Amino acid sequence: MKRTTLAISVLGAITAAAVPAMAQQSVEDFYKGKKIDMIIGYTPGGTYDLYARLVARHLGEYIPGKPNIVPRNMPGGGSRVAANFVYSAAPKDGTVLATADQSLSVEQAMGDDQLKIDVNKFIYIGNPNADNNTTVVWHTTGVKTIQDAMQKEVPMGATGGSTSSQYPKAMNALLGTKFKVILGYPGGNDINLAMEKGEVGGRGSNSWAAWKATRPNWLRDKQINILVQIGLEKAHDLPDVPLMMDLAKNDEDRQVLKLLSASTTIGRPIFTSPGVPEDRVKALRAAFETMVADAKFLAEAKKENFDIDPVSGEKLQQIVAEIVASPKAVTEKLKVIIGGVEQNTGR
Repeated sequence: MKRTTLAISVLGAITAAAVPAMAQQSVEDFYKGKKIDMIIGYTPGGTYDLYARLVARHLGEYIPGKPNIVPRNMPGGGSRVAANFVYSAAPKDGTVLATADQSLSVEQAMGDDQLKIDVNKFIYIGNPNADNNTTVVWHTTGVKTIQDAMQKEVPMGATGGSTSSQYPKAMNALLGTKFKVILGYPGGNDINLAMEKGEVGGRGSNSWAAWKATRPNWLRDKQINILVQIGLEKAHDLPDVPLMMDLAKNDEDRQVLKLLSASTTIGRPIFTSPGVPEDRVKALRAAFETMVADAKFLAEAKKENFDIDPVSGEKLQQIVAEIVASPKAVTEKLKVIIGGVEQNTGR
């Protein structure tokens, strides 16, 4: 009996000593030799994918322990499949990073019943580029301006309940355009191919920086016509393209379009799972801040024609919270316009 009691006491002492030792494990010790998955909510080739892969190639160098970051595409549901995985199933230890659609916070603000996550609980690490989005049509449609789109129906490719369908629906309701939204494309690159093949006449949303980086020949050869830009201020190099919210017919509609435009600051966000230990969050955010100021990273971005206009993780967290807390009168009207069954079933 004494031996058993002694053994239990010794085991208890060892366990008690081990707990604080584990708790005191440094960030460097945790990440050394580990792999971080970068979950990408869209198919390869689009700008969410390309920006995430650019970050994945560099970020590990600035994280203590220098973990290897491996991109994994997880398309579906306008990036909701990836967002749900990171929110519910992914480890909560800082070994999973992700990117998903910038409009998820707007969808939550509208009270979208199909969104089973709380975007406020994601931990945001940073956004490599805050940039205006655009709505474009293929040159053969005969539509050159947003006024033309008010006279002629144009089929617009979209990935699902994301900005690619939200913008055309909002413009139909508030500006009088005649866009016909075609849902179901797994990623932006698939919509680009569909435009080339004549399956659709345009693309509801893509960032201005993305067009410059991935399709400079389309811009040079005037293969696409940019109808509107979506943001809170005009891009300096798109002075003649109207802001979507500036086309509103009254103040109430402008507030709705302004809310829809606000998520452009979220850009191509990098975030991690809820519940990641604070010291690892601080290390990941610090690594991101160091990376986006580093000459090596900036040189590769420039070589690939990617604009870099970063937003910190702390700022992203604040922006998401503000969007989710938007006035109910505005969010309810936006929900009527772009939410509901049609958005989520693909009808």
